[in-house]
Amino acid sequence: MKSTANRSTARWVRTLGLTGGGLALALTGALLPSATAAPGAGQSTGSWAESAYRGAVDVVAGPDEDQETIDGVVFVDRDEDSRQDRDERGLRGVTVSNGRDVTTTDHRGRYELPAFDNMTVSVTQPSGFQVPVDDDNVAQFYYHHLPEGSPELRYGGLEPTGPLPDEVNFPLATSRLTGSAEQHCLIGGDIQPYDRDEVEYARKGAFTDLAARTDYTGCGALFIGDVVGDDLSLYSEIRELTGMLNGPARFLPGNHDLDFDATSSEHTFDTYRAKLGPEYYSYDVGRAHVVTLNTVEYPVGDSYTGSLDERQLEWLRNDLARVPKDRLIVIAAHIPLLDYADQDSTKHQVAQVKEVYELLKGREAIALGGHTHSLENLRAGDSLQGWSDVMGVDELPFPHITAGAISGDWYSGVLLPEGYPAALQRDGGQPGVLTLDIAGTSVEERFTVRGEPDTHQMALGVNTPRYREWFAAHRADAGEAPEFTDPLVVSQADLAGTTWLTTNFWMGSTGSTVTATLDGGEPVEAVRTQPMQGEAPKVGAEWSDPVAAQQQLVHGGSIAERSMHLWRLELPADLATGSHTAEVTATDVHGRTFTETLTFEVTD
Repeated sequence: MKSTANRSTARWVRTLGLTGGGLALALTGALLPSATAAPGAGQSTGSWAESAYRGAVDVVAGPDEDQETIDGVVFVDRDEDSRQDRDERGLRGVTVSNGRDVTTTDHRGRYELPAFDNMTVSVTQPSGFQVPVDDDNVAQFYYHHLPEGSPELRYGGLEPTGPLPDEVNFPLATSRLTGSAEQHCLIGGDIQPYDRDEVEYARKGAFTDLAARTDYTGCGALFIGDVVGDDLSLYSEIRELTGMLNGPARFLPGNHDLDFDATSSEHTFDTYRAKLGPEYYSYDVGRAHVVTLNTVEYPVGDSYTGSLDERQLEWLRNDLARVPKDRLIVIAAHIPLLDYADQDSTKHQVAQVKEVYELLKGREAIALGGHTHSLENLRAGDSLQGWSDVMGVDELPFPHITAGAISGDWYSGVLLPEGYPAALQRDGGQPGVLTLDIAGTSVEERFTVRGEPDTHQMALGVNTPRYREWFAAHRADAGEAPEFTDPLVVSQADLAGTTWLTTNFWMGSTGSTVTATLDGGEPVEAVRTQPMQGEAPKVGAEWSDPVAAQQQLVHGGSIAERSMHLWRLELPADLATGSHTAEVTATDVHGRTFTETLTFEVTD
């Protein structure tokens, strides 16, 4: 530990042997809040706006006499002024990193790490504590060090930091919410507005929904890349949206968050870092350890690809080595480790996926991704031909969920009365957000469609020979096709061919079931079109979601002609003419059931 004798702001610290994760259990009642902030701060236990712990990392002016080492203290900020006072204790056992090396604080809450140019020093929020947020609810837990600043960039990048400061100190407030074994973690994929009109679509849609929810206050919201669509000046508008939230906001970068004019790969996310935070980091809530990764590698002058550089891999090894084996590991990334939509692509999956699996071997884990603008609930044991042929992975070792996009299919399609486009995604899923409902180390995933209750989980349709002929005739004219008339009218001639009742169960997966009763008869089990048993994806009109495809071919957007969560039931060829009602019940892998009905007509 280097000398502190000449530090102009050296502070007396009470050394009370406190430890990180789960520390709230060891503190006295006077320090345990009923919201995210300590009662001593005079904050209400009511709404997030009243109780949020607002503050900043305490960067103590330097320069430090030792420019090879960065150090500081992690402390309990009882009065929430972001500075350590005489009666505010250092916190032992908290993880701090420089983006490569990882250490834990000593009995006084102090840490020190090797220093180098262009590093980000961050603290891993321990369970039972909350890092501060700024006025836009963006979590504050890091310090970027770039002495000369970014090279000239269109969107600004990072300002010069100069020499190392004297200290970088991390304040924390005690929190019953983050210490609870019950957590509700919001995951938002691909907000991705390309202009201010699209920012307003996001505001009227997902963010209006989130402003009305209070279940994610402890864990907060994590937005997993493509925060904007190439125009990095829109980060200020995104911050206005996160100001609507009832919990802390965190981010990770996507391939549309790049400084495309950077002249070297080390500066391709400088503007993102300046406006939103680190490229990768970790935090704890309850018994979950959340690891966020930057899976976008952008060699300047070339296209991006899915990859982790060696510095980040070293950090990941060091970070996981300090996490107890009995914790749930949540791996979040923009480009998924593996996915269904692009299962045969090295560009849209992560090159080091097998190494990540090895690091997680024997642990409870779940992987999250965005990027594909689709919903995928992939379970342990699932297998696809492309994973084996291209990535060398035979089957998934733990669940992988692609969270869908807040933007849906890039804000495409017809404008709805609510003031935002339909934007049906490439698998027919509707835009919305994912929530991980965590109890201890058990996870149940929950997808909430924009503007709808949680019970809205499927779309029902009819796939007839007439529909497939229309699809084939207009597949090349997406966005200009004539409307498919009478989609719920089925001729007896179509029944003599093959007609299916289709169910697009958006969070459906291996282990889910779909049954249908026709006109009050006995339930019959539908068949999943993509069994995930090592086959290639099935693509085309026969495997499409007719509800989504009919909108997309007419109004534009991607075409829902492949899905890993589509079920279908062949309709009897002898159905009488007249009106018929199908009642469909979908049961997910956790045993939750959802029911919808569809009425269609059979004609001569």
